Amino acid sequence: MAKTFHLEIIATDRVFFEGEVEHLVITAIDGLLGILPGHEPLVTCLPTGELKYMVNGKWKYAAISEGFIQVMPESSIILADTCELPEEIDIKRAEAAKERAEEQLRQKQSIKEYYQTQAALNRAMNRLKISQKHFK
Repeated sequence: MAKTFHLEIIATDRVFFEGEVEHLVITAIDGLLGILPGHEPLVTCLPTGELKYMVNGKWKYAAISEGFIQVMPESSIILADTCELPEEIDIKRAEAAKERAEEQLRQKQSIKEYYQTQAALNRAMNRLKISQKHFK
């Protein structure tokens, strides 16, 4: 069995990562999903959350927003709206987005606006959590 598999992480604005990894852990729609070389084929949705992948024995972390993952025994592809390393996250901008979303939630909104605002709040809170947890 191979010790690595090929991983591509593609965000809407760039190819975030492409290379060989030993392990991938990502938040899937129904909980954490761990991927090792030789994993059974799988396609699933990804909510906003954290992803971590191991390259040469070292874990790397990123904040990811909504997307999809396709897993094959020798490779995996993640398509996501956004993907950022902890050091790339603008904390002031994320805090401002969080405050803006919280204020909008206090206002009367349609159901559609409510869900859009809730999604914006989730993205901002995820970015803050990942930057505080992994960026030193």
